[in-house]
Amino acid sequence: MVLQYILLFLGIACLVLAVAMVLYPKFVAAIPAYAGLVLLHYSYYIAVPTKTFIEWGVMTAMVAALAYISPKGEPDGKRSSNLYVGLGAMAGALVGIVTDPRFMVLGVTLGAAAGQFMYSRTPDGSWLDFKSKAYWQYFCAKCFATIVAVAIIGIAIKGLTTPDCPDIPLPNN
Repeated sequence: MVLQYILLFLGIACLVLAVAMVLYPKFVAAIPAYAGLVLLHYSYYIAVPTKTFIEWGVMTAMVAALAYISPKGEPDGKRSSNLYVGLGAMAGALVGIVTDPRFMVLGVTLGAAAGQFMYSRTPDGSWLDFKSKAYWQYFCAKCFATIVAVAIIGIAIKGLTTPDCPDIPLPNN
């Protein structure tokens, strides 16, 4: 019983760390998000199907590999886009969690896209023209990592807040 509470606390701490890393990245935010999901699963507070672990584990590995081979930093040297993309993705996740968990990843994706579009309309993001190749390369590089991390966080939050969630079955006691 004590181990379950320790794993629950560590899982929530990993998710909080992942949220902080989405907004101010120093490391790939999907890795602590995935670790938090695993810890919450093994604490028996949520039950995650094996298929979900495999899918999001592969996406986390892809994000980590992309972060490793991508150039570090922004072309303009600023990091303000993280706030726009991250907060947009989190808003999309919250809308998805409230409405229907099946649409959560769509909400996260649309939120991240809206955040990047809003960032491109600021003076700091003026180098991102919507019709340019750089805009879509930036979307694939920056928003994909944010989408994966925030979607994993959303899955964990949905599992914690609704114990009878149809997408995440409960373990048999």
